[in-house]
Amino acid sequence: MQKFNDFQRNGFTLAAACGLIGITYGVFADTAGLSLLQASALSIFTFTGASQFAAVSVIDGGGNPAAAVGSALLLSVRNALYGPVIAKSLHNGKLYKVLAAHFVIDETIAVASSQDTVEDSRDAFWFTGLSLFVFWNLGTILGVLLGGIIEDPGSWGLDAAFPAAFVALTLPHVTTREGKITAITAAVITIVSIPLTPVGMPILLASTAILPGLLALKKKKKRTT
Repeated sequence: MQKFNDFQRNGFTLAAACGLIGITYGVFADTAGLSLLQASALSIFTFTGASQFAAVSVIDGGGNPAAAVGSALLLSVRNALYGPVIAKSLHNGKLYKVLAAHFVIDETIAVASSQDTVEDSRDAFWFTGLSLFVFWNLGTILGVLLGGIIEDPGSWGLDAAFPAAFVALTLPHVTTREGKITAITAAVITIVSIPLTPVGMPILLASTAILPGLLALKKKKKRTT
């Protein structure tokens, strides 16, 4: 029972913190011209913050829907890698796993994978996922409503919140030679493509920088074997 209380507390705290980020997303969605219904639909059916912020950023910058969707999909690809991590903790059944797939995100996997037993992992996954879903969507609604009051979100520093989070997530990955190659290549592609392509397209093109990074990693593994 104590273990359940531990992950319940951790999951709830994490969900509440993400709810605050959801408010920021709601404000940005309103600034980008999305209605409450549109912003909420993204939170309900997409339910992955990084992809939602990316899509809204492209729309706010004047990008077309295809670029917005493409950027969002690129950021959500990593969630597919979490499937094998949680699959063994879930009950069998296609419908059950289809529903569970909607909650496979960074936070739920982090809490679930830290548990000692399969049962605790499953309970932690669902508790964290459902808590996050509620808090994120409530934050979205509140953010959109606040967005109609706050004339300039940038004056509150909200415009820098998500880019700063991206930088923090990226830093650990550029300490290796492969990471540096990928980062430098992506930067060059972005700088060159910004004046030549529509808004949102540089993000898609910069994703190809992973190829030289993977090549460098492959060569490294050959040298060490």
